[in-house]
Amino acid sequence: MKRNWIIITLLLLALPTMAQNHEPQVVDKVVAVVGKNIILQSEIENQYIQYRLQGMAEGTGKEVRARILEDLLLQKLMLNQAEMDSISVTDEQVEAELNRRLQWFMSRFGSKEKMEAQLGKSMSEIKDEVRQASKDYMLQEQVQAKIMENVTVTPQEIKDFFYNIPKDSLPTISPNYEIVQIVKRPPVSIDEKLQVKERLYQIRKRILEGESSFSTMAVLYSEDPGSARQGGELGFTGKGEFATEFENVAFNLRDGEISDVVETQFGFHIIQLIEKRDNMVNCRHILLTAKVPVEALEKAQNQLDSVAQLIRNGDMTFEEACKKFSDDDSKNNGGYLSNAATGSNWLSLQDLRELEQNYPEYQNLAFVISRLEVGQVSDPLPMTTNESNDAFRLIMIKRKIDTHQANLKDDYNLIQSWALGQKRQQAIGKWVSNRAAKAYIRLDETYKDYDFYYDWKFQ
Repeated sequence: MKRNWIIITLLLLALPTMAQNHEPQVVDKVVAVVGKNIILQSEIENQYIQYRLQGMAEGTGKEVRARILEDLLLQKLMLNQAEMDSISVTDEQVEAELNRRLQWFMSRFGSKEKMEAQLGKSMSEIKDEVRQASKDYMLQEQVQAKIMENVTVTPQEIKDFFYNIPKDSLPTISPNYEIVQIVKRPPVSIDEKLQVKERLYQIRKRILEGESSFSTMAVLYSEDPGSARQGGELGFTGKGEFATEFENVAFNLRDGEISDVVETQFGFHIIQLIEKRDNMVNCRHILLTAKVPVEALEKAQNQLDSVAQLIRNGDMTFEEACKKFSDDDSKNNGGYLSNAATGSNWLSLQDLRELEQNYPEYQNLAFVISRLEVGQVSDPLPMTTNESNDAFRLIMIKRKIDTHQANLKDDYNLIQSWALGQKRQQAIGKWVSNRAAKAYIRLDETYKDYDFYYDWKFQ
């Protein structure tokens, strides 16, 4: 049975009523007890319905329910362990995690309003439902981290793992690419910055004079799409989560006070403090960014056109051109574009598609890479940096590994992650067997014929 190492799927826990809108209510009962924690039949059924709706329910209904029940048993056992070890999290930490998760959910639904409409609940009601799940998640994370802290794999263990895979079961690996880039980041002019600051001062003035509210002006003018839809509200955050310049101002405001214009790497902000709790603040902000002039962008594009021609003519290697002309930090390692999720220089098209959802610098790369040959230099491509600035770049595929059957030479890092995953699974299994022998775990007779992966020693 394949295990999911993210202990709790908050999205499923946050959406129980969504399942109820599609299926009739089940008669509820307690199906398992783990220490002081119980598992209800409705928890299993609601998650089962969600898995089906999302196309995740592979296997028979009984097999899927067994996986869900075992995940819930594992969660409750870890919560029991957290209590025994006196592991705790602060209210501020829970609120920060809650807000972070809700921001992620809203980005998937499209907006706060769409999420509320889909779930049939207000934001405050959704928060109330997700808050305990967020706390449980953080407690379970700490227990899991303790179980995993000494779990590593040696090179020999990686080889042994690979050679124990039957040859006819070796997976097919999709093409992987090493990608290099040369980036030109034209600067924003002083005049443009002054114009943006003046626009923010005028917005601030209108708010202070009572012409409009901060939240309305954020919806109308803020260039931060994530918070603009929420009236500029960012949710409770602690220090270290935003730019230093932003935090230095936000943490020194009084309730309701609106800051002067603040410049960070992301642009210019005005900030309003909603509430302060100990070491956390909840703020609204309006962000405006200074745009690179069209003339500067055209100049950058023309420069890269000339650089591309030098490389194609053989007058300069890509690496030499990168060192001489690139404005990006990647020039210090040959221009390699690394995988932000793994740190590796190897990227598949699927990696690029997943990364582009969260990182502006990966936008449209999958489309471009799928049409380039190894060693072919692209034309200058428009891009958006992680600071939301316009730029241009050249792209080249340095190396490519075609579709192939998994092997140690080409897929060592991937096989290492598989081997580590197996060893972590074994560590969890050993921990469950040890803790289950000491904890009170009772299972309803209806479920005792389920095929569980771990040895639960039910009473």
